Amino acid sequence: MYKNDKVVRRFSESFKLKVLDELSTGKYSKRELSKIYGVASSTFNMWIKKYDRKDLMNQRIMIEDTDELGRIKALKKEIEQLKELLVKKDIDALIQDSYLEYAAKGLGFKDVEELKKKLNIKQ
Repeated sequence: MYKNDKVVRRFSESFKLKVLDELSTGKYSKRELSKIYGVASSTFNMWIKKYDRKDLMNQRIMIEDTDELGRIKALKKEIEQLKELLVKKDIDALIQDSYLEYAAKGLGFKDVEELKKKLNIKQ
């Protein structure tokens, strides 16, 4: 027994074009052609790309009304504001830690935790 006993199938150019033509008529879907010819639908996608038949690719169409667009813009703006606030809070926390570290060193404490205990600072 060989490690790789799989059968490798190669399809002729004419067969590929015939299948793409059948797909373009709309009579069969990719799934139906996949069952008929025993070819994976991902293989059809490769052929579509190879022969530049973008008209056969699945298309995503977004349908939105003006209320949704306004809501999306408002939510994106709010997200940006929240990100800015989060960054500001992180910077403030770093500054406070730096001040406490400097104060602990200047006042002769072993570390910041000892200074916090002495001053009764909770975090």
